[in-house]
Amino acid sequence: MKAKHQRLVLALLAVVAIVGAALLAMSALKDQAAYFYTPADAHRDKVPVGQAVRLGGMVAGGSIKRAADGVTIDFTVTDGKDTVPVVFRGITPDLFKENSGVVAEGRFDATGRFVADNILAKHDERYMPPQVAGEMHKSESLDTGAKAKGGRT
Repeated sequence: MKAKHQRLVLALLAVVAIVGAALLAMSALKDQAAYFYTPADAHRDKVPVGQAVRLGGMVAGGSIKRAADGVTIDFTVTDGKDTVPVVFRGITPDLFKENSGVVAEGRFDATGRFVADNILAKHDERYMPPQVAGEMHKSESLDTGAKAKGGRT
C-alpha cells in the first residue's frame, strides 16, 4: 500500500473513532441532561411529568410560604407571562428571596406543581463578594482622605 493510501486510511479511522466517541458520550448523557424552561415555556411545551428539568424565573413577591417543619418551602416562579407553583424541601441559598432570580432543578408532578430537588439563587451583575466590597470601601476612604488633605490620587 502506498504512503498516500495509508494516511487516508488512518485519517478515516480517526474520524470514525471521534464520531463514535461523540455518539457514545451523547447517549450516556441523554438521561442526565436537564433542560431549562421558563414557566411560559413549560406550559407551552407541556413538559412530561417526572422528566428532570430546570425551571428558571423570578420568585413572585409574597409567594414564599414556609411550612411548620422548617425545611419545606412553597413559592411561585414567574417569568412575567406565566407562573408555576414550586415546592422545595431543604435549605435554601442565602440569596433566595422574593423578587429575585432563581433556577430550580426538579420535576413536574401530575398536578402541575414543580417539585424541586435543588434551588440555585441568582444574583445580579452588580454582586461582589463581601471581602472585595470591604477592600473597595477602604481604598475609597483612603482616596477621599488624600483629597481632603490636598494630596494627589
